[in-house]
Amino acid sequence: MEAAGTCCEIARLPEELLSAVLALTTPRDACRAAAVSRDFLAAADSGAVWSRFQPHDLPPLADGELSGPAPPSTKGKFLRLCDRPVLLADGLMSMSLDRETGARCYMLSARALHISWGDTPEYWRWIRLPESRFRFTEVAKLRYVWWLEARGRIRSKMLSQDSTYAAYIVFKTTHRHGHGLDYPPHEASITIAGSTSTHTVCLQYNRSHRHDFAGNLALFPNKRTDGWMELEMGQFYNKDGEVHISLMDTKRGTVKRGLIVQGIEIRPKGGLNQHTSAKIGGQ
Repeated sequence: MEAAGTCCEIARLPEELLSAVLALTTPRDACRAAAVSRDFLAAADSGAVWSRFQPHDLPPLADGELSGPAPPSTKGKFLRLCDRPVLLADGLMSMSLDRETGARCYMLSARALHISWGDTPEYWRWIRLPESRFRFTEVAKLRYVWWLEARGRIRSKMLSQDSTYAAYIVFKTTHRHGHGLDYPPHEASITIAGSTSTHTVCLQYNRSHRHDFAGNLALFPNKRTDGWMELEMGQFYNKDGEVHISLMDTKRGTVKRGLIVQGIEIRPKGGLNQHTSAKIGGQ
């Protein structure tokens, strides 16, 4: 009863004051507050709240990215940036917002990565991508290599400050021709502000090698709802400088083939990710 009375007292506050308070929270909290009462709904859906959650310094976008009918509200504009990534001016990256926190998310296309031998048709092919949530038209398809290396980078100032991020390689494998992607494991690393974290990862899970990972905290891929796979490459707390992300297997000389790379996604760790449907490998 006491909690209900407190809620009623708060609801008597002017809408402008309620909006000012909710603007200091997160999109998730604002949506929860909207369910409390009609007074809270009006305050939580106000432009004053949702303009606070949107970035006011968007990077240069490709022509026509925000064209078309504008959403009827500031909240609608926020949700559009959550649901539909916008392509940056260079066409190599796209940006969206995390629905739960409002933090910026980026996807580096395969063309934005440095892929060893990526421009050599004998080893890699660039194929058309009919439809991509991230707005890209090409992906890199591995024919075969002994030396697998893919590197990406992004300026930390493009990301939301005071946030913990994770980087994920987004990919597919061709079951008929996939080889050397499950074992030996690969190495993923993230470097920012001179500090490097390294992880053992596998692009495919193979039960026959499960005993080889005893005591080894290897990371395995997750299946996404868009039909692709993703593999976490590591986490980092956003600091000044440039973030360098890499995936490599250059030491064992094992032939690798059957990998299709769409890019590397960088999004807040623990944010609302609607694209992962299941874990692979019995995790």
